[in-house]
Amino acid sequence: MSKFEFPPSITSRPVYGTLEARPGKSHLMIADGEGAEAILRIATPELMAKTHIIYIPRGTDYADKLRALNPAQFYEGPSYAASARRIDHVLENAHMGMQIYLTGTEGLMGQAETQAMNAGFPQGAIQTEHRGSIGRRMQCVHCKGITEDVEIDPFVCSHCGLNLFVRDHYSRRLAAYQGVCIDAEDPGNVPPSKGIYE
Repeated sequence: MSKFEFPPSITSRPVYGTLEARPGKSHLMIADGEGAEAILRIATPELMAKTHIIYIPRGTDYADKLRALNPAQFYEGPSYAASARRIDHVLENAHMGMQIYLTGTEGLMGQAETQAMNAGFPQGAIQTEHRGSIGRRMQCVHCKGITEDVEIDPFVCSHCGLNLFVRDHYSRRLAAYQGVCIDAEDPGNVPPSKGIYE
């Protein structure tokens, strides 16, 4: 499942589009996993000659295909955390008019969008396209810990062990959805977990 149609939700929940090549002197493309498919779809030799690709494979085998596009720069990182400093460096040294493309999981796009906005890029200047896992980056509102790639509701916080309800409320500042204790008033009364979008 590379592309997923998200059901309608509350206003704070991100809405993703489809990447389109835009004119610009430089381009930054950040992707993970199957997000590579979106880059491969829009790539042209002219675009790639001005593009810096930052890619996190997440167990896929697209890295060689992205390298074969001959981008101006290519970086393959083992995780988002390991790539964050490079992303900051590229954003800090960007010139006016750099185009930003984010594609892959919600966790990657949310974190990269936050970094870009913190560097002064407006949200409207950042394109996004969801590809791959529908797992969410969740913050426990009780302990503030982040659990990556949550695909079930309720789930157990990986930090404090509370049973959390997966809410659609999204924090752009944290690049995470919010999880709230589901059995606070009746400890142990936890419904069986199911897929977030079931």
